[in-house]
Amino acid sequence: MAEPHFSLVVLCYRSGQSIIPFVERLQRTLSRCNFSWELVLVGNYIEGSDDETPQVVKKLAESSDNIRTVIRPKQGMMGWDMRMGLDAARGTYIGVIDGDGQFPPESIIACLLKCELEDLDLTKTYRVIRDDGLYRRIISTVYNALFRLLFGFKVRDINSKPKIIRRDKYELLQLESDDWFADAEIVIRARELGLKIGETPVHFSINDNRGSFVKPKAILEFTSNLLKYRFSHRQKAKAASLSGSTAK
Repeated sequence: MAEPHFSLVVLCYRSGQSIIPFVERLQRTLSRCNFSWELVLVGNYIEGSDDETPQVVKKLAESSDNIRTVIRPKQGMMGWDMRMGLDAARGTYIGVIDGDGQFPPESIIACLLKCELEDLDLTKTYRVIRDDGLYRRIISTVYNALFRLLFGFKVRDINSKPKIIRRDKYELLQLESDDWFADAEIVIRARELGLKIGETPVHFSINDNRGSFVKPKAILEFTSNLLKYRFSHRQKAKAASLSGSTAK
């Protein structure tokens, strides 16, 4: 089977039946485009749970030639799911989006067009309108401010999706995160490699199907990972500099 022009990874964890209408919206949107595409539905699950998502996404894949699945017992959280999906994607361009429907399918096309027309390596959205409540907006504001403070470059809304990257560039990132830090790691590694990054605005809707997975524990995880990455990276750079000086 020929490789598609575009692969979209959809993170479906614990979506259940609610993933069906969102996948149908994605199919309708992408079917209007004049390029080949595929959806990679990530239905990873915690063993022993009552999550019906694996069965739901498997049935969706059986009904369409444009849908593939990644269904495995979980060995990590969101970041692990993302990496498993992106590793399985075959397109020239590969993207990732949450399966809860808060990001509109049209934002995928906006990101992809921007990437192609401006010859970018990575594009992402930033949320200009948010319907998800004050709690999430405060978390996002603090997290993005801390990110800018620690890393010294401006990226609006680090956790926003979809994110779309050329597959050959994705392979250079060598992502490692298994958790919520994955979104930040993509952008940080892209900047370290000198990749060309663009952003486009998006309207972020409320999730009526379930509560947010972003709990107070996740906030501590965000902060801890930013600090660990920033200062471990500094130590690695210092060690590399000392090694270079010794070799002279």
